[in-house]
Amino acid sequence: MRTTLIAAVSAAVLGIAAPAAAQTVLTVSAEQTTTWVRNFNPFGQTSARFTTLDFIYEPLVVFNRLKGNEPHFRLAESFELADDLKSITFKLRDGLKWSDGEPLTADDVVFTYDYIKKFPALDFISISAQLASVEKVDDTTVRFNLNEPNSLIANTIVSMPIVPAHIWSKIDDPVTFANENPVGSGPLTEITRFTPQVYEQCRNPNYWDATNLAIDCMRLPQLADNPQVLAALAEGSLDWATSFIPDIDNTFVAKDPEHHKYWFTPSSLVSFQLSMTTPDENNRKAFNDVNFRRALSMLIDRQTIVDIAGYGYPLVNEDPSGLGELYKAFANPEVATQFGQYGKFDKDAGIALLDSSGYVDANGDGFRDNPDGTPIAIDIEVPNGWTDWIDAVQISMETLQEAGINVKMSTPEAAVWTQDLIDGKYSMTLNALAAAANPYFPYIRSFNPGDFGKSRFTAPHWDNAEVMDLLGKYTQVKDPAEQKALMDKAQMIVAEALPLIPVYNSPSFYEYNTKRFTGWADAENPFISPVVSNANPGRLIQLLALRPVSQ
Repeated sequence: MRTTLIAAVSAAVLGIAAPAAAQTVLTVSAEQTTTWVRNFNPFGQTSARFTTLDFIYEPLVVFNRLKGNEPHFRLAESFELADDLKSITFKLRDGLKWSDGEPLTADDVVFTYDYIKKFPALDFISISAQLASVEKVDDTTVRFNLNEPNSLIANTIVSMPIVPAHIWSKIDDPVTFANENPVGSGPLTEITRFTPQVYEQCRNPNYWDATNLAIDCMRLPQLADNPQVLAALAEGSLDWATSFIPDIDNTFVAKDPEHHKYWFTPSSLVSFQLSMTTPDENNRKAFNDVNFRRALSMLIDRQTIVDIAGYGYPLVNEDPSGLGELYKAFANPEVATQFGQYGKFDKDAGIALLDSSGYVDANGDGFRDNPDGTPIAIDIEVPNGWTDWIDAVQISMETLQEAGINVKMSTPEAAVWTQDLIDGKYSMTLNALAAAANPYFPYIRSFNPGDFGKSRFTAPHWDNAEVMDLLGKYTQVKDPAEQKALMDKAQMIVAEALPLIPVYNSPSFYEYNTKRFTGWADAENPFISPVVSNANPGRLIQLLALRPVSQ
């Protein structure tokens, strides 16, 4: 069966008309689907091909998540925030052209933002509500005027693709427009071949950074699922992929250890969370005691969870502030010094802290009770079918029960679980929070009281006015040193209170083959996040770093 699968995938990847011998072709798997549909609408979040953003429509700037949000300037050569943080001005490069040879100017930028205001369904980053106006200063300069001061607005603005006014002004319904023959600004704009099984996306004849582009075409074979991607990777047909690969060292690397490589960078945070507003009054007493939360944290065997539940792929997060490896460029070293012990697995220390805090077995039933003698009984909720999380909870329950905690697991349907978290009507759970370019975003998403009851990401309902004040000031100041001081202080407050119990960061999957190309980012040279997912603009920088291996 496996041999048949590999043969089928090889035929899909290799059994097609080859491009001219002089071309350098990179074979990529960026998404998994049963058939290709020709759609390159950069505003489309469900139907557009994953190679549309970044490769066809280049961003103004790519912010480097692995290097403290360092900017890589692309269509823009600079930007400047006003001192009052109520406007931001982008300076475009001179001489930019669209792939059809027409000039790319400030008019296109202004057009794009007027366009998404006219057609709100296109505004997939919800930027229009933050803008008072967008104005052309000159042919290469655009000023965005904001409704409120915001020092982080550049991150949001650059997420919107800029489209050519001379094309899109003629489109009657841009929401459903498939844009089958795109005119773009990125390195690979030309769709030279498109079938339900494979398509090829080739060099932009008017790309401004052509001297740094060594790839002539990307070839995208249609691969339906993880097993098919694995088969193509193992056979050596793919150069660059993003996919969950079970037992990757044996199923992929071992097939060609010299060339088959992977590097999993940290992504979304997975943490245990306790409801500070749980309807169970006795549990609420314990959950609102920081010593109880700290003891539970020290009873979580993170490495075993990663090794067994996560196949060894996630990155252990022992940072009580929650930032971990993903945001290490923003880390305050005092967090580890003062509170680091509460993020590490240490069963003896966790038991000792419970004892010294008065959590003992008061009624002789074998389980610890509150210091006032009332019983604690914790139900850890995780969604039915989320097998890795279920495994993680079962591993955690072993040490919690050994420490005398009365704990069980329930597995409601995902919709029920989500509503319980939104309402704060649960005891304990695992929850995930998406990665971002700056720790401001996960903090504001987790701890904003204005979002309590609206989102599962605020599940603990932990309210701290000082943290919210610091986060409010963070977007109101421009000086990086002042921003760092604010974030340092916020981290210390979070680490001391431990409202979340970090467990691990899920990995961003990235597999690559060095047989045909060099220049790949890896753990020894982490110059950018190289994941080829359409959620990672850094993939553009990775593409430009690739060079064909000399024959």
